[in-house]
Amino acid sequence: MDGNDIPSGKCPVMHGGLTASGSSNTSWWPNALNLDILHQHDTKTNPLRDFNYREEVRKLDFEAVKADVRALMTDSQDWWPADWGHYGGLMIRLAWHSAGSYRLADGRGGGATGNIRFAPLNSWPDNANLDKARRLLWPIKKKYGNRLSWADLILLAGTIAYESMGLKTYGFSFGREDIWHPEKDVYWGAEKEWLAPSDERYADVDDPSTMENPLAAVQMGLIYVNPEGVNGKPDPLKTAAQVRETFARMAMNDEETAALTAGGHTVGKAHGNGRAENLGPSPEGAELHEAGLGWMNHHTRSVGRDTVTSGIEGAWTTNPTKWDNGYFDLLFGYEWELRKSPAGAWQWMPIDIREEDMPVDVEDPSIRTMPIMTDADMAMKMDPTYRAICERFRNDHAYFSDCFARAWFKLTHRDLGPKVRYIGPDAPTEDLIWQDPVPAGRTDYDVAAVKARIAASGLSLSEMVSTAWDSARTFRQSDLRGGANGARIRLAPQKDWEGNEPARLQKVLSVLEPIAAETGASLADVIVLAGNLGVEQAARAAGIALDLPFAPGRGDATEAQTDAASFTPLEPLADGFRNWLKQDYVVSPEEMLLDRAQLLGLTAQEMTCLIGGMRVMGTNHGGSKHGVFTDREGALTTDFFTNLTDMAWKWVPRADGLYELRDRKTGEVKWTATRVDLVFGSNSILRAYAEHYAQDDNREKFVHDFAAVWTKVMNADRFDLAA
Repeated sequence: MDGNDIPSGKCPVMHGGLTASGSSNTSWWPNALNLDILHQHDTKTNPLRDFNYREEVRKLDFEAVKADVRALMTDSQDWWPADWGHYGGLMIRLAWHSAGSYRLADGRGGGATGNIRFAPLNSWPDNANLDKARRLLWPIKKKYGNRLSWADLILLAGTIAYESMGLKTYGFSFGREDIWHPEKDVYWGAEKEWLAPSDERYADVDDPSTMENPLAAVQMGLIYVNPEGVNGKPDPLKTAAQVRETFARMAMNDEETAALTAGGHTVGKAHGNGRAENLGPSPEGAELHEAGLGWMNHHTRSVGRDTVTSGIEGAWTTNPTKWDNGYFDLLFGYEWELRKSPAGAWQWMPIDIREEDMPVDVEDPSIRTMPIMTDADMAMKMDPTYRAICERFRNDHAYFSDCFARAWFKLTHRDLGPKVRYIGPDAPTEDLIWQDPVPAGRTDYDVAAVKARIAASGLSLSEMVSTAWDSARTFRQSDLRGGANGARIRLAPQKDWEGNEPARLQKVLSVLEPIAAETGASLADVIVLAGNLGVEQAARAAGIALDLPFAPGRGDATEAQTDAASFTPLEPLADGFRNWLKQDYVVSPEEMLLDRAQLLGLTAQEMTCLIGGMRVMGTNHGGSKHGVFTDREGALTTDFFTNLTDMAWKWVPRADGLYELRDRKTGEVKWTATRVDLVFGSNSILRAYAEHYAQDDNREKFVHDFAAVWTKVMNADRFDLAA
């Protein structure tokens, strides 16, 4: 048979490998450690590999971009007409739902990467019809091209929408860089169906604090809470408790929560004037001919007054395209009763409303329609704390507007990072505590002299390296919080974290603080410089000269610049790099290591290199010897890898969950190990990296690779170096 001949009935392409129906390694071996989160966003997926977005966006004509976005608001399109001729409500919802997936626990989610373009977010039930908003923005994205990311454009559109309706916004910063495929590192919940009952993510649904961490939304596929009530059953006081917990997990206090709820519903409307069952699949499940759009309705008119999105139908205010106090006037000016929308959703509607207080139809201004409130809106009226805040807002519109503008800015900028990353003419100048401000440190001190003082201090290599690591390891690339800059390791709550070994930490700080004070260096710089010195000493002990790069200029944050409560989620509950686990968890130690490595922005190779170096330098938490596979502790050797891969040792599990490495001939126990240690010899990908470093010709390469990744971690939060 000729190579070009295809047997009758045979398909010429591989089945499964190119589609979701294929069997992946993880489906064959579900318990295997999945390293995909360390490999995502590879340069091969990025068509702008040699493009520096944060440099290029500065070249934008910002005023022209804003003018185009502003013009779009009232440029109604026949294929998806604007309510009342204004797209403001739709664009606000797009920006809100892009940013609103952020959660404080791990800093993941949020709008800083444009991830709402991809699954699963683009197809969440709560994001229905936001694909239309993105398509309306496409001509602007097309016009400005690479210098305007989707992430920036989406959040700008929401901000301009508010401005076009009369709100004086707090500001806006550009600088968000798009990702190019779905994120694999965000855990959205274990449910197997959309909008599964809340009970599945709570130990006790009546106690919102028992929601599974790091989740924040109450159900799979929602941004915040169910607008109809807990599990779709209206009860404003129960909903208030869920609102409070959910918004707290998204970094908002009660006043910010009330402002956002009221401000979000001051404009626009909910859509449920039709049959939800007429809607087609979400974008990810839609047929090819739908051109990437989802929730299409080919049974009825489906647009304008006949749109179905959430199932709730109506506007919250009399003038839904105007920033005013109408939300509070209606909420507190009328009594409300439960009714069903045309789509069958529970909603609250006013009793005996005056006709002049009714909003007009989105297409025909001669028709008046009934306003509505969701269960979350009624929570603002019935919960005593929220009610007091909202009554103050009602009585002081300027105060409400300022609170909302600030909360909106926080919502849309929470994961952009500190103020030094602002780009554009509308960036505010005020220091905001939720951005973890750090004063600039000095750069004019004698670095060599400081280093000499540290070397003569009597601190051990392990003490110096461990302290620097603990200071830097809090960094999260998810929202650019944490890190060594600021030296917050000396402040509450970090100074008391178990993972930071408070007694050892205070000993080291008591030595380094006088050096900082007497030389003009910041303590943050001195801590990192001490860690660098320890690494250099370890390299010399291995026979390799090493001089780590060091950039002075870190500052020392004060208690007044530190929102201590917001740092609690940054506390490490495990640190595989220092072979420490606070307690046993359902998640395996090696999975927790991957989570930490991903938040630090490490690749699998960098993670492997760091583990091997940290072990042989003797930096384990509490001086533990697990995984210290060397007789030359303190020298930056490849011994961890050579002994891990040496078949002279047999791995024997113990009843306490640890392992012993025994001599195969004599049975003698040579070393002990944890799961984190041995995964580098058992996982096929990690073993490949371990074998690489175990090779005789890579001893020096290992030291230089370690130096590079160590420097990467120490400088992870030095945004001033790239500003």
